[in-house]
Amino acid sequence: MKSSIIAPSILSADFGKLNEEIASVDNHADLIHCDVMDGCFVPNITFGNEVIKNIKCSKPLDVHLMIARPEKHIEAFAKCNEMVEMISFHLEATRKAEEIIKEIRGFGLKAGIAIKPRTPAKKIFPFLKKIDFVLVMTVEPGFGGQKFIAKMIPKIEEIRKKAPEIDIEVDGGINEQTAPLAVKAGANILVSGSAIFAQKDREEAISRIKTAAEI
Repeated sequence: MKSSIIAPSILSADFGKLNEEIASVDNHADLIHCDVMDGCFVPNITFGNEVIKNIKCSKPLDVHLMIARPEKHIEAFAKCNEMVEMISFHLEATRKAEEIIKEIRGFGLKAGIAIKPRTPAKKIFPFLKKIDFVLVMTVEPGFGGQKFIAKMIPKIEEIRKKAPEIDIEVDGGINEQTAPLAVKAGANILVSGSAIFAQKDREEAISRIKTAAEI
């Protein structure tokens, strides 16, 4: 079976030494996940394109926009760092989803749509043939370290059944225990924050999640 893609979320890293933190996972991760929060779409504020601009890593950057009116900021994030490979935005945050998808792809990047726990899977069905991946939030967006919402498993299954070939990313509460549940449901990209960055040995933490996900 193909191994799951592991994407450590820098939301759980020490921002005071961000590149050092990223270096501790860079050799073992598949992607580096960047949770951008604006204090409007979600209650917390994290960082913007200027911080991502200064990230140094060897792995592709996966930018998750948890911001209101993302259509205003796509170019800034697409151009801020040559390692940016994927950009996802929330369906709930805009009425211009198709325009955003076209713009992201116009920059040669992978376009994804993210959905909150309360958003039904069927809401993204009209876009499945136009995007590269779906991001299913398995916690309420806005804060790290939350508990995985098991009720999201059927949503992942529903999307996988509808789109067998698409990448399905899950974000929230992913660890050794929850990773196999998400993968069994159909997810193949696993975002994990505190389960990696809260550990002294990040290489071992990533390895444990990857091994657990090999179902």
